[in-house]
Amino acid sequence: MSQQDQANYVSPLSTRYASEAMRYNWSNGKKFSTWRKLWIALAEAEHDLGLPVTAEQVAELRATADDINFAAAAEYESKLRHDVMAHVHAWGDQCPGARGIIHLGATSCFVGDNTDLILLRDGIAIIRGQLVALIGQMRNFAEQWASLPVLGYTHYQPAQATTLGKRACLWLQDLVDDLNDLEHAASMIRFRGVKGTTGTQASFLNLFEGDHDKVVELDMRVTKAMGFERVFGVTGQTYPRRLDFRVGQVLSGIAQSAHKFATDLRLMSGRREVEEPFESKQIGSSAMPWKRNPMRSERMCSLSRYVISSLDNLAHTAANQWFERTLDDSANRRISVAEMFLATDAVMNLYLNVTSGMVVHESVLEAHLAADLPFLASEALMMEAVQAGMDRQDVHEAFRQISHKASEAIHHGQPNPFRELLAQDELMGSMADRFDEILSPERHIGRAPEQVAAFIKDEVDPLLERYAGIEQVTGEVRV
Repeated sequence: MSQQDQANYVSPLSTRYASEAMRYNWSNGKKFSTWRKLWIALAEAEHDLGLPVTAEQVAELRATADDINFAAAAEYESKLRHDVMAHVHAWGDQCPGARGIIHLGATSCFVGDNTDLILLRDGIAIIRGQLVALIGQMRNFAEQWASLPVLGYTHYQPAQATTLGKRACLWLQDLVDDLNDLEHAASMIRFRGVKGTTGTQASFLNLFEGDHDKVVELDMRVTKAMGFERVFGVTGQTYPRRLDFRVGQVLSGIAQSAHKFATDLRLMSGRREVEEPFESKQIGSSAMPWKRNPMRSERMCSLSRYVISSLDNLAHTAANQWFERTLDDSANRRISVAEMFLATDAVMNLYLNVTSGMVVHESVLEAHLAADLPFLASEALMMEAVQAGMDRQDVHEAFRQISHKASEAIHHGQPNPFRELLAQDELMGSMADRFDEILSPERHIGRAPEQVAAFIKDEVDPLLERYAGIEQVTGEVRV
């Protein structure tokens, strides 16, 4: 990067976080090359349907399609203050024979909005691949640890035991829902097509001298040429901006799922239970060399927060469309839509990277569960005592007094003495030889392993089978 380049702001989403595929999807290169593909599809369909567009003109457009003179377009835009016409003029200079038929009958949104719909469609395809790969990785993690007992939390306070695999299924279920939401949003993406200035197709009806059938045929030919099967039945000058919001909702949902997972992992990392991958030469802190900061998970939360907060922007844009169109969405959408995709892509890259190498410290998890298990097993111990012939109320009072003593010891920094106090108690001591059996962690995880197996079998595996042919992707951490 040159010294002059260093003086310009460049989005960190491009330089640090997003993948090459997503960066290209929202690049000027793809945007303006797609504009030219649209102009060629329009010219070709107009030629085929009898308008004064020659085969030679179409051939000239095709021959120069990939040679975009960005400098010339920028020069034209500085004079014309119109990006679409700047590219029309720049291309016209390259193919003078076809100059007069470029953009025939079209409005700026023919290239602008139809390109945006293509970028939405292709951006969703990238996210889809990441989600499917992530669901596969999380599925394997859940299955691997389906039966490992861990301390469960509600209100971030010790609660009943669960298993690590069952906890992973909570993350996994969010991802499954996200994929289903993504597919629904994708199904709502239709082509704007060839609709004219206010969506009435008046200019094309004039070109075809009132032949409605040919106008409809032109619309469908261009739509199919650009890879779409469906077209919006009605539009103003733009496609409905509610679609941006609907797609943004899905991206926000993915970010919410990622944030929840990353937060859980950060909490477990702080307890040294489960950690994200930590490379051999990675530095956790510039001042504290022993630290193993969960920087990937922290970055996931940071970028997820950005995606979540960006949804409000799309809502205001959709709400502020005046009649057939207002231009105050343009500058906003150049930033908000692309950056929501780039940031979501970055989050997914991190999520994939983290779940490909999570480190589980079984002994730490076992120790933390063991410290609280006597409290969690109180009800089971009480039931065993009553079945052994003890008075339920006497047993309850014994447990109440013992639990208070144990809590006081814990608050003074001592290990939980609950089990030892039970063994020393006049009433409960008679059951001491059964404590190992009753306090076995596996006895207190309920149906967690069975729930993991059923969830994977009934919901996850059929979904992954449906996407068996999708290209496999992996996560990259660029910095």
